[in-house]
Amino acid sequence: MNKNVLLCGVGGQGTVLASKIIAAAAMEEGSTVHSAETIGMAQRGGSVTSHVRIGDNCYSPLIPEGKADVILAFEPSEAVRNLKYLNKNGTVVVNSVPVKPVTESLHETGYDGTEVLAYLKKKVKNVIEVDAGTMLSTLGSSKYFNIAILGVSIGADILGIKEETVVNEIKSRVPERFLEVDMKAFNLGKEIGVTYET
Repeated sequence: MNKNVLLCGVGGQGTVLASKIIAAAAMEEGSTVHSAETIGMAQRGGSVTSHVRIGDNCYSPLIPEGKADVILAFEPSEAVRNLKYLNKNGTVVVNSVPVKPVTESLHETGYDGTEVLAYLKKKVKNVIEVDAGTMLSTLGSSKYFNIAILGVSIGADILGIKEETVVNEIKSRVPERFLEVDMKAFNLGKEIGVTYET
């Protein structure tokens, strides 16, 4: 199997943990994996991008433009910012809830993600839109979205990795005190993903 997965969001959303779970699960199944993060000024608000390249045809950790099979976007504008990496048949899983930048509070630009999502759907034929706030409302917080988006991906069968392998990696990497609620988030995501399975 060869698969290029790009995860993007902002600091504090858990994109790096999600990428490490995907990479570790793919390695557990015997695949060669390269991964890298471009974090920059990511502390609570800056852009975070993680590249995960699975398979023997990958010779560097960064995904070339136009070669990503999947983009897992934790924030709408970050999805659009990274669209150049998506191949023409790729899939974008996107959280429809925006993270408003500091400039929004200073200048009231009106950014609510609506126009960005419309643009995304116009440019990409395979979009799975997920409202993290609604999906995770029973858990009391959308901070579990990094695990929920893995569930969406497994349900939609776009990663090429077995559910059991991903679940085992979650269990080995998530602190025990958060595990029960994270597994609920994973299963909520999977329920949504199954409705998009190709």
